[in-house]
Amino acid sequence: MSKDSFDWDPEKDLANQLKHDISFSEAQYAFADPSRIIAEDLAHSNKKEKRYFCFGKVGSGVVTVRFTYRAGVIRIFGAGYWRKGKKIYEREN
Repeated sequence: MSKDSFDWDPEKDLANQLKHDISFSEAQYAFADPSRIIAEDLAHSNKKEKRYFCFGKVGSGVVTVRFTYRAGVIRIFGAGYWRKGKKIYEREN
C-alpha cells in the first residue's frame, strides 16, 4: 500500500496510538482488505466535507478507520479496534 495515497496529522496519530493502540500507518492496511466496508459517517459529515468509516481486517482484528478525502488523498483522523465496527464488518461479510 502506497504511503502517497494516505495522509494524517502526526500529533493526532500519536494521540490515537496512546488511546487506541494502533498507528495510522498500520490502520491504512484496512483499505487493502478485499472484504472492507466503506460507509459514510452521517453524524460527522457536512456540506464542506464528507467523512467516512472503513471497516477492514488488519492482522487478526477488525479496525475501524475514520477518514475523509482531500485532494484525492485519504486523510485518516481516527482508528481503533471498536466492537461496533467489528459487528458491522462481520454482518456484511
